[in-house]
Amino acid sequence: MQPDDLEITQRAMGRIYLEEDPTIQQWLATLIPTKQGAIGYALALFPCVGWVPRYNLRWFMGDVVAGMTVGLVVVPQALAYALLAKLTPEPRQSGLFSWAPRSRPWKKSNLGYTQQRKLQPLLSLISGMILLAIGLLRFGWVVDFIPYTSISAFVTAAAITILSTQFPVALGIRGINTREAPYKVIINTLKNLGHTELDAAIGLTSILLLYLIKTACSQLEVRKPKRRRLWSIISSLRFTFVIVMFTIISYLVNYKLPRDEAKFRLVGNIEAGFRHAGIPRFDSELTILILPKLPAVLIVLVIEHIAIAKSFGRMFGYTVTPSQEIMAQGIANLFSPFIGGYVCTGSFSASAVLSKSGVRTPLAGVVSALVLVLALYVVTAVFAFIPKAVLAGLIMHATSNLLTTPKALKRYWQLSPFELLIWIVGLVVALFESLDMSIYVTTGLSLGLLLVRMARTPGSFLGRVRIHLVPADDQVVSASHPPEGDAPKAKTAANIPGEAAIKSFDTYFSTQRDEGFNPRVPLETPYPGMFIYRFPQTLNYTNQGQHVDLISSYITSHTRRTTPEDPSIKPSDRLWNVQEPRPNKDSGSASMLFDDASSSLGTTHNDHLPRLRTIIFDCSAVDSIDITSVQGLVDLRTTLARHAAPGVVEWHFAGVRNRWARRALAVAGFGHPSNTDGPVSSAQWTPCYAVAGLPADIGGDQGVQSGDEEKSDGTLVESGADEDDASVTGFQPVVGVNRPFFHVGLAEAVNIAVRSATIRNQRSRGDI
Repeated sequence: MQPDDLEITQRAMGRIYLEEDPTIQQWLATLIPTKQGAIGYALALFPCVGWVPRYNLRWFMGDVVAGMTVGLVVVPQALAYALLAKLTPEPRQSGLFSWAPRSRPWKKSNLGYTQQRKLQPLLSLISGMILLAIGLLRFGWVVDFIPYTSISAFVTAAAITILSTQFPVALGIRGINTREAPYKVIINTLKNLGHTELDAAIGLTSILLLYLIKTACSQLEVRKPKRRRLWSIISSLRFTFVIVMFTIISYLVNYKLPRDEAKFRLVGNIEAGFRHAGIPRFDSELTILILPKLPAVLIVLVIEHIAIAKSFGRMFGYTVTPSQEIMAQGIANLFSPFIGGYVCTGSFSASAVLSKSGVRTPLAGVVSALVLVLALYVVTAVFAFIPKAVLAGLIMHATSNLLTTPKALKRYWQLSPFELLIWIVGLVVALFESLDMSIYVTTGLSLGLLLVRMARTPGSFLGRVRIHLVPADDQVVSASHPPEGDAPKAKTAANIPGEAAIKSFDTYFSTQRDEGFNPRVPLETPYPGMFIYRFPQTLNYTNQGQHVDLISSYITSHTRRTTPEDPSIKPSDRLWNVQEPRPNKDSGSASMLFDDASSSLGTTHNDHLPRLRTIIFDCSAVDSIDITSVQGLVDLRTTLARHAAPGVVEWHFAGVRNRWARRALAVAGFGHPSNTDGPVSSAQWTPCYAVAGLPADIGGDQGVQSGDEEKSDGTLVESGADEDDASVTGFQPVVGVNRPFFHVGLAEAVNIAVRSATIRNQRSRGDI
C-alpha cells in the first residue's frame, strides 16, 4: 500500500510517467502470430525459395561434382553401417544412421528376421512423425537441455562400443557375441586371438592403408595449398578406393570357389532395387517394443544432426535454426520407410566431403541420390565379393575420430572439474550398462548440478570502488614521489595534458574479495547503514532461502538495534533465540538513532555499529521471480523492520528489467514507500528520479519542474521545487514515478539512496 500523499508528490513533476502493470491479455496477444510472422513461417518451410531463383550454371557444376563424390563415399559407408547394425547390408541413402545398442527388449523378444525387418521401418516412421511435429511447433529449443557433456560421453562410448564389435570381424575371429558389453567383447576377442583367420590380413591392411592415404593427403594440402581441394577430394575418396581394391582382390581369389568355401568372409548376395519399398504398417506389439527406446533414439538423432549443422554453420558463417533442421530430419525419416529405408540422421563425413568438394546448394543431395539409385540397380552383383573385414576396417577408421582426446579431457578439467566427473560417469555407464542409459544419467546429473549451482550459489555484499581510466601510453606517477636521478621524466597527475579528460566512475566489488581482483584496492561503504547485495542469478524458490538467511544474518551482525529493550523483562520470559543484552554505562537519546558516529543506546555489545538505513539489491541477473521468493523478501522486510524500528528502511531494486518481476514486487509493497514500513509522509521521504533527455522541440514548455540541485550529468531531479527554480525542459522520467525505488542501474540506485539517507539524517538532527 502506497502512502496517501505519494500521488501529490508525483504531481510536482511537470511531465510524469506512471508505469502500468502487464496483463494476461497483453501476454496472450504476444503469442498471436502477426501477418509478417506467418509469412516468414510459411517461407521457412520451403527454404529453397530463397536460392532457386538465383541458381546458375556455376552452382550446377559444383553441385554435380560434390554430389558424385559424396555418392561414391556413402555407398561403402552404407554397407559398413548396415553390417554394424547386423541388418541386411543394402546401400541406403546418404547419412544412414542405424540404431543398434544393446537393446534388451528386442533381444528378449527373440524377433525373427521378418519381425526385425518390420521393426526398423516402423521405428523410422514413428521417429519421423515426432520430429516433424517438434519442428513444425518450433520446439527446437529443447535441444539445449541436452548438455555437451552428455553428447561427448555418449559419442566416445559409442565409438568404443563400435570398435569393440568390429575388432573381431577385422581379425576374422568367429563366435564372438558382439551384443555383450564392450569390455566383455574385448576380453573374449583377446582370448580367441589364436583363432585369427586370413581376414586379419585384409582388415589390418585396409586400416593401415586408410590412415596412410589420410596422412599423406593432409600433408600435401599444407605443402601444396594451390591444389588443396584436389587432395581433399582424394582423401575423401579413400574409402571408395580401398573398398574397390579389396573387392577386386576378393573377386580374383574367390570367383571360382563356392561361397561356403571362400578364403574369407564376404558380404554375400544383395538384392537389386527397392525390393522392400511399400507402405509401412503399424504393429502394436512392435510399437510397444519401440517406445522404451524411442527417447534415446530421438535424442541421438537430433543431437548428432544439430551438432553437425552448427559445426558447419560456424565454419561458413550462417545461422542454424534447430527447429528447421529437426523438421527436415523428421521428413526424411517419415518417408524413408516407404522406400525400405531405416532410421537416418545427418552424416558428418558426408557433410565434410560436400564442403571440401565445392558444394554450392542442397541440390547436390539429388545428385548423390542418383548415384545411390544407380548403385542399387547396376552394381549390386559386385557387392557380393566385398570382404567383411574391409567394411570392419572402414568402420574402425571412421569411428576412431570420434574418441575424445586426452587434450580435450584436460580442457574439460580446466573448464569445469564437476562436468568432467559427469563425463566419466556417463562413459562408465555406457560401457557397462547401455548407451541410452548413459544419456539419461549424464543429462540427469547435469541438471542436478545446474540446480545445485542455482540453489547454493551465494550472493555477495558489495563495496564501492572509484575507478580511474589512465591512458596506457602515459607514465603516470604521484606528484609527491617524482622520479630520481637520470630517470626519464615522467608525467604526474598534475601535469598530464588533458587531465580533466581522464575518466573516472564508480564500480562495486564483493566485500569477500572472492572475485580475483586486486585485494589491495580499497572498498568503501556508500553511506553508513547502507548495504548493497547482488544476486548472482535469477531469484526463485530453490535459492531464496539461502539469500534471505545470508542477508538477514549479515545485516543484523553489522548494524545495531535501535529499539532499547525493557530491562524489567526477566531472563525466564525471553524466548530461547533472544540473547540477553549487555549493560553499558553510557546511554544515548532517541536522536542518536540517526547518528553516524559510534554512539550507544546502552543495550547491546554492538552499539558501535551504525543503524540500518537502506538496502539496495542489484537484480541485473534476475530475470524472473516467483511467489516463494517474493514471500521470502516480505519476511525479510518484516524482520529487518523490527530490527531497525522506529527508523524506516528503504528498499531499492536496481536492474529489474522484467515487467512481471516488477509487478510481483510492487504487489508485495516494494518499489515505493510503503505504510508497511511505518508511517511515511513527504516530510520523511524526499523523492528523487532518474530522467533522460529528449529533443527540445519535444520537451518544449512541458518539461520536468525540478527543485533539486542538478547533478553534473543531469540525471537526478528532485520533486518539490521552489517557485523561483528554473524549469528543466526536454527531460522525461526513465522509471515510473509511482515506483521510485525501482532503478535502471546500480549507480543510479546508490546515488539516489545516498541522497535520501543524507537528507533524512539531516532532518532528524534538525539541520534542515
